[in-house]
Amino acid sequence: MEQRRVDWNNDGDHAAFVERYGHLFESSPWVAEKAWHNRPFRSRQELLSSMSEIVMGADSRLQLELLRAHPELGAKLRMTAASTEEQRRTGVAADRLERDEAYIFQRMNAAYREKFGFPFIMAVKGLTADMTADSMQRRMMNTAEQERRHALMEVCKIAEFRLAHVEEDLAIG
Repeated sequence: MEQRRVDWNNDGDHAAFVERYGHLFESSPWVAEKAWHNRPFRSRQELLSSMSEIVMGADSRLQLELLRAHPELGAKLRMTAASTEEQRRTGVAADRLERDEAYIFQRMNAAYREKFGFPFIMAVKGLTADMTADSMQRRMMNTAEQERRHALMEVCKIAEFRLAHVEEDLAIG
């Protein structure tokens, strides 16, 4: 089967670009809307770098909205299809956790949200529930500013994983 070259939608219109890339940052299509103006992109990495710079340079209100758009790991909540699949693949989805693990995640999530004002965010691809819980415990020691920056970097990692899936879909489609 011949694969198509990914064109990064450089010639597409604004709406098509946002449709294709708007989901990379959880319920925050504003990132793709702003990135569209930075075209052309020569590579996947260039697109991701542009979007990450937009996120890291956004005002604190937008950053906080983006962080709060993420679901808590291991929680029984309605979430986007991308988040549901990511949690399911790593074993931190609520339906995959043992009862005691679910209880621990619930308690840790509550403490984390109380301290920082947004859910614990981690790119969990390739990690176990234990590794995720250990990271949450370590990150609870961060200051609010350290953790906000760390969480935003994790959001960018999640976007990178999601972008890889877009690239695969475009190459196959």
